[in-house]
Amino acid sequence: MKKRFIALMLTAVMAASLFAGCGNSNNDKPAASPAQEASEEGSPAAPEEAGGTEAASAEEVTIKLFSNLPDRKNGQGLVEQMIIDEYMEANPNVKIEVEALDEEAYKTKFKAYAMNGMPDVVSIWGQPAFLDEVLDAGVLAELNEADYADYGFIAGSLEGFKKDGKLYGLPRNTDIMLFYYNQKMFDDNGWKVPATYDELMGLCADIKAAGLTPVAMDGGDGWPMACFLTDILVKVAGTDYADIVRDAVASGDFTAPEIQEATQILVDSVEAGMFQMGYDSQDYGTTMNLFTNGQAAMYCMGSWDCSMALNEDIAPEIRDNIRAFTMPVVDGGRGGANDIAAWNGGGYAVSANSTVKDEAVRFLNYMYQPDKLSKYGWENGVGMSAQDQTAYLAGNETELQKQVMDILKNATSVSGTPINDCGPSAFKTAIESEIQGVSNGSTSIEDFLAAIGAACK
Repeated sequence: MKKRFIALMLTAVMAASLFAGCGNSNNDKPAASPAQEASEEGSPAAPEEAGGTEAASAEEVTIKLFSNLPDRKNGQGLVEQMIIDEYMEANPNVKIEVEALDEEAYKTKFKAYAMNGMPDVVSIWGQPAFLDEVLDAGVLAELNEADYADYGFIAGSLEGFKKDGKLYGLPRNTDIMLFYYNQKMFDDNGWKVPATYDELMGLCADIKAAGLTPVAMDGGDGWPMACFLTDILVKVAGTDYADIVRDAVASGDFTAPEIQEATQILVDSVEAGMFQMGYDSQDYGTTMNLFTNGQAAMYCMGSWDCSMALNEDIAPEIRDNIRAFTMPVVDGGRGGANDIAAWNGGGYAVSANSTVKDEAVRFLNYMYQPDKLSKYGWENGVGMSAQDQTAYLAGNETELQKQVMDILKNATSVSGTPINDCGPSAFKTAIESEIQGVSNGSTSIEDFLAAIGAACK
């Protein structure tokens, strides 16, 4: 975790210097790869063993891509589709068929594919709860790590996608948990960004009194609530977070006082009306709409939703005023304001049994060329990449992008994997299905902690 944090900090510091006035200097850019040079000259990049833009032959090839990004017009789904379209244009003999489902439906169907045959390129998560069993089943192809030496990956970001030192996938994001808020709404009502959790609770009471939802929360899917619990636990436990969770998973004993305190804070927050009515059954899209339609003052989600600031489907008076802050400090907690919940998130892999494996790897490598996923992601405001993005800062970034960059720049520690992804799949299922009950008071804290502990045994 320390290794990853240092690398993240170095990247952020480099970015900060570019924002200070060097962003347009060609001297600050890394040397262009052969693919980049060819692209700048207006011709297709030369094919390389690591993955050029041209197919190995003119033979007709169909690549099936299974994605967890169903929105193809905004955010990461838009970026993914842009690269697919570019690849097919540069390789007329290649057809890429996309099947895209939202995250929970995706994970359910992924399990079915794992038993009956995977599509050629798939979305994955480099976290134990998802990847360990997938790798044990042998359904993903090994990648040649040396191919990515000049792809700008942040040091340590590939580690979650390895087994026994071998690489099986590539990370897409550096994810940070955020409270998005409507700056104009805050200013109009005299509300201030909270510095402490007690101030957050007071703010939520004021917002609720004004007839609005304080925080829009996707409680129906389970994992956002688990990430919220992680964020609280980081503020309670500080840099001991990872050790506390690791010990709990290993022993099946979640009675550590820090975990109990964090869970109690979650319960108290729901009881005080922090989230919308029915939060525990509402999904991602419904929850985001509460915020983007002005019905909620805040929205708790990851940095991948920074693309809201560029989404023209959102009314400009809201879109232009979206800002973010991280979890406030907890009174008596060991986590400081700049100890944040952050990790390397989802990515991509190739099926071990793909009948077009070579072309699938070639396409995967094309996606990750430094001027593709990372560049397009930054330009479309989808948050922080797992690759160095400093060459793409143009000075016209949204205020939200700059804010998130500053959050990362000022971080003194990052959490690593969220609690729900730190154990076996049975634990992930248990915590994501039990957290609604404990948060809404229908399950006691003791029973909740016992249930998730039993899932680790």
